[in-house]
Amino acid sequence: MGDDESEVVGRDRTLALLWRGQESPVPRRRGPSPAHTLDEVILAAVALADADGAAALSVRAVAAAVGMAPMSLYTHVPGMSELTDLMVDHLYLTMPRPAWGRRRWRRRVTAVAEANRDLLRAHPWLVEVVALSRPPLGPGQMAKYEYELAAFDGTGLSDVDVDAALTFLLGFTQQQALAERAVETARRDSGVTDAQWWAANGPLLASVLDPARYPRAVRIGEAAGAAHGAAYDPDAAFGFGLDRLLAGLADLIDA
Repeated sequence: MGDDESEVVGRDRTLALLWRGQESPVPRRRGPSPAHTLDEVILAAVALADADGAAALSVRAVAAAVGMAPMSLYTHVPGMSELTDLMVDHLYLTMPRPAWGRRRWRRRVTAVAEANRDLLRAHPWLVEVVALSRPPLGPGQMAKYEYELAAFDGTGLSDVDVDAALTFLLGFTQQQALAERAVETARRDSGVTDAQWWAANGPLLASVLDPARYPRAVRIGEAAGAAHGAAYDPDAAFGFGLDRLLAGLADLIDA
C-alpha cells in the first residue's frame, strides 16, 4: 500500500471515530465490553495535555492515565494522531455558542476571536496541533465552523470572502496565542518576571543603547515599555491587532 493510500485509509478511520454514534448502528462484536470508553480516553488525554503539554502525549502515558494496558488503547483508536484529532474536536464541541441575536457584525466577529483565544489559553497545547488547512472534520469542528460563519451574516460578503475572513481571523488569533505562549514559556523557564529581568538588565542596556545611534528604538521602546509595563503585552497586542483586522474587514464590507 502506497503512502497516499495509507493516508486515505487513516483519514477514513479518523472520520468514523469522530462521527461515532451518528451513523447507522453497527452490530458489536461478540466478547466482553471494554472496561473503558473512548470518551474516557479522550478526556484523560486532554487532561494530560493540559497538565504537561502535547509532548507528554503517548500511548503509554494516555493508557496509564485511563488505567489500562498500553495495547488496550488500540482497541479504541489506531494511534496518537487519531486521538489528537478526537481531542481537538471534543474541545470544539464543548465551546459555548450563545445566540448572536441582534449584535452587529463587529461584536460578533470580536466574540469569535475572544472565544478562540479563551480556548487556546485554557488548553495551550492546542496551538501546536490545530491546522487550519486540514482540520478534523468532526461534529465539533462543523458546529464551530457553522456558528462562526454566522458571525458574518448580513455583511454582504460573498461566501468565498466570508470563509477567507474567518480564516484570517482564526489565523490572527492563533498567532497571538503562539506569541503569548512564548512569553509564558520564557517566564517559566527563566524563573523571573519581566519586571525582574528589566530591573537586573536595565542598567547595562541603558549604558550600551546610545540614543544617538538608535534614536527610534530607544525612544519608541521606552514609550511602549512605559505604556505596557513590559517589552511585550499580549493583551495590548491582541487588542491592537483585532482593531486593525476589524477596520480592514469594514473597508471590504463597506466596498
